[in-house]
Amino acid sequence: MRVILYTGKGGVGKTTTSAATGIHMAAAGVRTLVVSADSAHSLGDVLDRDLSPEPQSIAPHLDAIELDARIELDRHWGALRDYLIELFRYQGLDEVLAEELALIPGAEELATLVAVDEWARAEKYDAVVVDCGPTDSALRLVTLPEVSDGALRTLLRIQRAMATLVRPLASRVVPAPLPEGRVFREAERMLYETLDRLRARLLDPLTTTRLVLTPERMVIDEARRTYRDLALFEVRCDAVVMNRFLPDAVTEEVFFRDWLEVQNERREEVESLFAPLPVLTAPLQEDEVVGLESLSIHGKALFDGFDPCAILGVSGALRLQASEQGYQLKMPLPGASADEIDVSVVEDELHVRSGDRRRALFLPATLAGAAVRGARLQGNELMIEFNPAPSSKARPR
Repeated sequence: MRVILYTGKGGVGKTTTSAATGIHMAAAGVRTLVVSADSAHSLGDVLDRDLSPEPQSIAPHLDAIELDARIELDRHWGALRDYLIELFRYQGLDEVLAEELALIPGAEELATLVAVDEWARAEKYDAVVVDCGPTDSALRLVTLPEVSDGALRTLLRIQRAMATLVRPLASRVVPAPLPEGRVFREAERMLYETLDRLRARLLDPLTTTRLVLTPERMVIDEARRTYRDLALFEVRCDAVVMNRFLPDAVTEEVFFRDWLEVQNERREEVESLFAPLPVLTAPLQEDEVVGLESLSIHGKALFDGFDPCAILGVSGALRLQASEQGYQLKMPLPGASADEIDVSVVEDELHVRSGDRRRALFLPATLAGAAVRGARLQGNELMIEFNPAPSSKARPR
């Protein structure tokens, strides 16, 4: 199942690009679902249709949906949320505030991703195009399954052990509501089934992210950081979309001629920064791109010479290989700088920090007991050198 995620800084045209992609794919006979995962939905406005949390038919082979994260939360983790609401109300909070506090940080993004995965696993569609929220929200969306896994597993073990031992006695002397078995069963299902399935979906070779930007300095810088952070978590990117590019006809005016020259320079910069990914450009339109006809024209201009459903480019991937002194792990980190990187090994996990993002990777059996000898940036890759494990009888050749 093909899954395409669009993300970028707010206001760069993610929703327009997502809708145009869906229309272009559907016109080629690909059964497509366009999903709005942005809490501030605008997909319906762009399509000029009233959308709901259920798929609506937009055109032949094309459906669209605006997900409601709270509905998804109630559907998947209603027992857990009800318990938290009950607990907060016991502590004296009014019902509205209790419901707001019961929204665990990241839970809405997680519920949204679960819904996307369910539609992707359904046989009704050939492709799912996701209009993600602004960059920070999108990064939480794609990194949450891995980031939350270890902490939640530990917390669940502790809480369940305490509840098993203390609940029979505590229920007699403590008036506060205590979690029941169904709450733990729901949490366990989320940890041991849902998170693993979502990680697999995000790491699937048919799932890729496309970065949407405009030829502006702040937007390009944010897209570059996003590309680095996605690479850290092995989320593949396959293209960059540059919107609102001035047409060559404006060169007759001095003001626009200078502006176009700046845009051309920034396009070359983007092509260099995000190489080897292709850079797709869409011209600045005379009016808002709204409605199926305008979106169809926009999609044809954007994907001129490209198949929107195809994997348009390939970003780097983790590679482990033997070296003369032990082993070497190569991790793509485009745009990273040496002063923001930290590497360490804790038991059987490799911890890598890049900027304010941190990832923990389980080391393969080959590296069990091995120590990090050093790490350095080489181009767009982080090279981590390992000494052979003490149990190794001989160094690899």
